[in-house]
Amino acid sequence: MNTSSVRPPTRDPAWLGRVFWSLAALVLLWPLLVATEFRPWVLLAPESLQVSGHFIGSFWPLAHGAEFLAMVARETWRTVAMATAGMTLALIIALPLTLMSTRVLSISALAGPMARGPFWLRQSVRWLLVVLRSIPELVWALVFVRVVGLGPTAGVLAIALTYGGMLGKVYGEILESGETDATQNLLRNGSGRLQAFFYGLLPASAAELTSYTVYRWECAIRSSVVLGFVGAGGLGQQMDNSMKMFNGGEVATMLLVFMALVALADRVSAGLRKALG
Repeated sequence: MNTSSVRPPTRDPAWLGRVFWSLAALVLLWPLLVATEFRPWVLLAPESLQVSGHFIGSFWPLAHGAEFLAMVARETWRTVAMATAGMTLALIIALPLTLMSTRVLSISALAGPMARGPFWLRQSVRWLLVVLRSIPELVWALVFVRVVGLGPTAGVLAIALTYGGMLGKVYGEILESGETDATQNLLRNGSGRLQAFFYGLLPASAAELTSYTVYRWECAIRSSVVLGFVGAGGLGQQMDNSMKMFNGGEVATMLLVFMALVALADRVSAGLRKALG
């Protein structure tokens, strides 16, 4: 048979399935768009364009006074410190909870089903992690602002609790999805849980754990700016004050500083991941 005479198909063989699933996705998505009153065309209305143009026009000239720039530098450093301190506390929360919730480190589960006591302890810790990460850091910040007052302390505690729950969950998944033979052999030969963790689980998953931790630190910097809008201090609180005063030049300067801060954090994060990978 002469294969050169066979013509390639002129139509995608899977086109019918693609069209069907595209229409099905649209049908499922439409009620969600209606429920959220999603109307992007409102942005192009003359009134909206006028307000947007006036707001963006107020960004120029940029605020560049010496006193203002010194304040921005101080609050930027406070923002980074808030994110770093919050991540440190999150690690302190996440690490013991991870060890208690990881099935691989259960001695009773080596020979079969996990014993009832360790099972319910593990489940209780997992529920605690669900509670911590299910409450957004913004809500935690609102609570702590009322308890400890305005300032970065509320932001640090908010990041610590929410990110502690996130880290604990993902750390457990990373440890349980990695190579576990060495850990189980150590436990069967009389090793303690901490020894099995440090000499079995940790070496096999250290790069992935560190990479995720650095990524979360980068996210914490973004969150620390948002938390400032509810009184948690830092660059976000100063930006909120400038917006309330309709000072577009100060807002624009702080936005540029924030973008530079996020870009720097992204570069540091990428460099560390590259060094680890």
